[in-house]
Amino acid sequence: MAHHHHDEFKLNTPDFDQLNKKLDRRHFLTKTSLGLGSLALGSLLGINKLSANSKSARGTISDEQMQQQILAALPHIAPKAKRVVYLFMSGGPSQFETFDYKPNLVNMFGQDLPESIRGDQRLTGMSANQSSLPIAPSFAGFQQYGKNKTWVSDLLPHTAKVIDELCIIKSIYTDHINHDPAITFFQTGHQLPGRPSIGSWLSYGLGSDNKNLPSFIVLVSKNAGGQPLYSRLWGNGFLPTEHQGVQFRSGKDPVLYLNNPDGYDGKDREEMLGYLKKLNQFQNEAIGDPEVDARISQYEMAFKMQTSVPDVMDISDEPDEVFDLYGPDSRDSGTYAANCLLARKLLEKDVKFVQLYHQGWDQHGGLPGGITHQCKNTDQATAALITDLKRRGLLEDTLVIWGGEFGRTVYSQGKLTKENYGRDHHPRCFTMWMAGAGVKSGITYGETDDFGYNITKNPVHVHDFHATLMHLLGIHHEQFTFKSQGRRYRLTDVHGNVVKDLLA
Repeated sequence: MAHHHHDEFKLNTPDFDQLNKKLDRRHFLTKTSLGLGSLALGSLLGINKLSANSKSARGTISDEQMQQQILAALPHIAPKAKRVVYLFMSGGPSQFETFDYKPNLVNMFGQDLPESIRGDQRLTGMSANQSSLPIAPSFAGFQQYGKNKTWVSDLLPHTAKVIDELCIIKSIYTDHINHDPAITFFQTGHQLPGRPSIGSWLSYGLGSDNKNLPSFIVLVSKNAGGQPLYSRLWGNGFLPTEHQGVQFRSGKDPVLYLNNPDGYDGKDREEMLGYLKKLNQFQNEAIGDPEVDARISQYEMAFKMQTSVPDVMDISDEPDEVFDLYGPDSRDSGTYAANCLLARKLLEKDVKFVQLYHQGWDQHGGLPGGITHQCKNTDQATAALITDLKRRGLLEDTLVIWGGEFGRTVYSQGKLTKENYGRDHHPRCFTMWMAGAGVKSGITYGETDDFGYNITKNPVHVHDFHATLMHLLGIHHEQFTFKSQGRRYRLTDVHGNVVKDLLA
């Protein structure tokens, strides 16, 4: 463009056309640092480098630098747990037939639940129209086990044998009375979809101790049905996508889309990924979108998993004694028992967070038969996992968690008979347990009233449970945040206290 000292800012037409050609649309958007285009693009990509740069020029730090400082500070304290296995009993197991023994209810069979106990608690639509709320004592017997004579249901004979390893919490409570918000709340700290799940937070904050497997792996029992589960329960929310949970399935394709197509070998795949990485790096230089980095690392992980996954999924070399420990189902890939055995292998390989889901605990009717079946499918393998981790020296730095999204009501939903009854959802109090790294063993914490309806001692909210879990992993839950859409988020939202009484 020709310039004259006295009219520097005039553009004569032919030169302006040339300039137009040079500034094609993409060039304009990516290179005009102060044009509307780059502002729009920046906001579309969820980043705003302009404001970040101007802030650092003024002496404050950018969001990106702030995020790096938050990550650099982790862990805040020496972690007691290096890894977690969370046995999620989807549907809401009844506390009355498992751990919360209420012998006095036998004398109240069929009596209406006193209004003074129920208070103003809302009921679900499923039992709100019942003319009465008749008390249903547990059909299951209970006996005492272990050094502290802990009451355990006859439905859980194997769990009873490892009772001295467990830290039982009878006073868990939640805010949500229906499955979807309640499960979402337990997995992400919020009832609405879109927040990162626990495993994603831990993967993002603590990284991985195994470079050949994802740090967050999900296993769903094939021998269970019930309330649907959705992959967003192990989603990354607003965190980079490489931190989402990876589901391992039974069968010949444990991870979808991982196998090479026919006619491809590892060398071809490596070469293709090399070129793809270059293309992604070009794109990254042009637009600076952090998700491109996430995509690169996901492709790299997928490539490594092509060799690591078949190896870890192969349980054929386990001795018979191990299958006997976990029970006959453990030879059948994809069952709860087989997934418990697989979880042990993943934990041995230092996978940070393994989540098992077992559906089918939602017994609105036919509870005696239903819960007997559920316990039979899960009890032996659950106890075996604890025994197996302990004898391998892994329990001392692995945290095991067992529990559902809420408990069940003391009153029967539908017709009550001596042999048969159902129970509705009950968020006000229910039982969970933890075992292993950093928690007291052989204790029971919290108490409920004679009706198992309200907490009378040491309540533990879901946010408190999350805060305690993070503490065991070396994280101060209030200091581990991620900025999204203009505000800082954390797993515990704006709540949560570490339950110090549970810590060893």
